[in-house]
Amino acid sequence: MNEQNITFRSITAEDLPFLKKVYFSTRLEELKPAGWDDARINEFLEMQFGFQHKSYTENYPAAELLIISLKHNDVGRLYVERRKNEIRIIDIALLPEYRGRGIGSKIMKDILREADGKELPVTIHVEHNNPALSLYARLGFEIIEDKGVYYFMEYKCREA
Repeated sequence: MNEQNITFRSITAEDLPFLKKVYFSTRLEELKPAGWDDARINEFLEMQFGFQHKSYTENYPAAELLIISLKHNDVGRLYVERRKNEIRIIDIALLPEYRGRGIGSKIMKDILREADGKELPVTIHVEHNNPALSLYARLGFEIIEDKGVYYFMEYKCREA
């Protein structure tokens, strides 16, 4: 993959349908066992997306809410807040057809290099059943707290 193909842009109100699509794609598999019909699943996901989006914008007012693009195609989202004492990854998600292609790894490694340069830790909340847990472990994140549904993970910067 050519690194120059990954770009970012700030989200706008026009991006909400795409952001919903990304969100839905991260939750569909876990809802299938519920036995709900498609209408019920969509209703539930619409509600959850609304809650999540509102929570992110209210609780992380200084965050960069970004669309991830590859070769000018929108492929995911990255929400990150650069704080004085840490870099917080609020959310990173890719559409299913772009997962497993090194895009998320590349983005995460770039953030970790930035953190190393600034001598800051990187933190993220990750659900217990998230397949990306193994990626975060390979990148050097450690679980520092179990918060029930989520692990709170931290990457400690490498000394220069």
